[in-house]
Amino acid sequence: MAELTFADYQFLAELGLDRVNDGCFDGTWRGSGEEVQEYSPITGKAVAKVRQGTKEDLESCLSNAEEAFKVWRNTPAPIRGDIIRQIGDAVRQKKEALGKLVSLVMGKIYSEGLGEVQEFIDICDFALGLSRQLEGKVLPSERPKHQLLEMWNPLGICGVITAFNFPCAVFGWNSAIALACGNCVIWKGSPTTQLVTIALVRIVTQVLIDNGLPPAIVTTVTGPVEVVGEGLIRDPRVKLVSFTGSTKTGKYVSQVVHERFGKVLLELGGNNAVVVMDDADVELALRACVFAAAGTAGQRCTSLRRMLIHESVYDTFKERLVAAYKNITIGDPLDSSTLMGPLHSQNSVNIFLDGIERIKAQGGNIITGGNAFTDKPGYYVEPTIAEISHDADIVKEELFCPILYIFKFSSLEEGIALNNSVPQGLSSGIFTTSLKNMWEWLGPNGSDTGLVNVNMGPSGAEIGGAFGGEKETGGGRESGSDAWKQYMRRSTCAINYSDELPLAQGVKFDI
Repeated sequence: MAELTFADYQFLAELGLDRVNDGCFDGTWRGSGEEVQEYSPITGKAVAKVRQGTKEDLESCLSNAEEAFKVWRNTPAPIRGDIIRQIGDAVRQKKEALGKLVSLVMGKIYSEGLGEVQEFIDICDFALGLSRQLEGKVLPSERPKHQLLEMWNPLGICGVITAFNFPCAVFGWNSAIALACGNCVIWKGSPTTQLVTIALVRIVTQVLIDNGLPPAIVTTVTGPVEVVGEGLIRDPRVKLVSFTGSTKTGKYVSQVVHERFGKVLLELGGNNAVVVMDDADVELALRACVFAAAGTAGQRCTSLRRMLIHESVYDTFKERLVAAYKNITIGDPLDSSTLMGPLHSQNSVNIFLDGIERIKAQGGNIITGGNAFTDKPGYYVEPTIAEISHDADIVKEELFCPILYIFKFSSLEEGIALNNSVPQGLSSGIFTTSLKNMWEWLGPNGSDTGLVNVNMGPSGAEIGGAFGGEKETGGGRESGSDAWKQYMRRSTCAINYSDELPLAQGVKFDI
């Protein structure tokens, strides 16, 4: 077993973490299952242990959340909003420590770790405002002295299953909105970033306790997917399952939840492209695309995977891009000089190396990068650029590592067609100074992704807009705009304030 490095990181104690941590919160901290190690991708060494939850722990969480829901749903929405504001303030007080923890166990650089925690804080601010704007509608009735209303009420328990790459922010997106809508939340974080899950739930539930509310309004269970994951998606008490992960697993989650007529919110694979037109601001495009492709070591669902470059600027842009890649500093993500940290796990490195071999086997050419670092601990690889046919099978996949494909195209129509030709549909961007190109890109003949950008890369979505994608990305929408409607049930209410009983559509039925 690798040597524990817990004592090397004092911010762990600041977050209430210890060498051994209970991984289940049902109102009190517990964990009846196996103790497992959590490792840091920076060194490959273990950081701390987590005592897993069990089937019985999951049942306790769900039972206690059901009771807590009776209190929370009857708490006025603006008061719920103020509780969420306090949660955001509590997270803000621990921002630096949480940012370091995200870097330590996920591997993204510290500024990105801080940015992820800031997303949590920002969505709490958004939810505070939302708590006073959960509006319905008043609709005209065709019947005299009748009124139609559209009202929204809480669903109940919302299950949130998140991935390793954003172990803090995605829980924030879901929990802040779900709580504002009057729901309880049960969270299953990634099994490889459980320390972030535990630290955040400690902060959130302490605010609930301080306000005299049932702490089981927010619960969490870490543990094996076949126990906790299966239990969450199959239990009818979980009215909505929000799942972030692979398309393959998301399809399975959707089938299981829909079989019991539950609701799902899916954020699945991305295979994002940027179109660089012949009139693009090259400096802007270069800076944006290097970050979008190499930032977070290519482990964002919105990372840039495919770069479509107009043939008239292809050679010049390619040369500039390769030069920029050679200047990317790779190393410890907690070091301020680092621009790209490690991949998350040895499995991620294996996927990267296998991808390189498959690119070559399918006729591709590695322009720069393509290697893993074997001379130091941790899971580090070179950011990689490859030329390959857009028809190659591997181009249709999401490898989730810093491999960028570059392609030539000759017209906007061809660029759009290539952008739209993959099964996934999360994010995209175009670089152009032409209004005609911009509106064509944004319109019905343009990009078919859920996030459609202009003079920006595909990554870096803001919390104010609904986040999500089309096709195999799952169609879900989290965070801003009217995404709150997914966390509530809709009632169309007809009210008769007359002494008569007229029927709709002029139907007569006299007795």
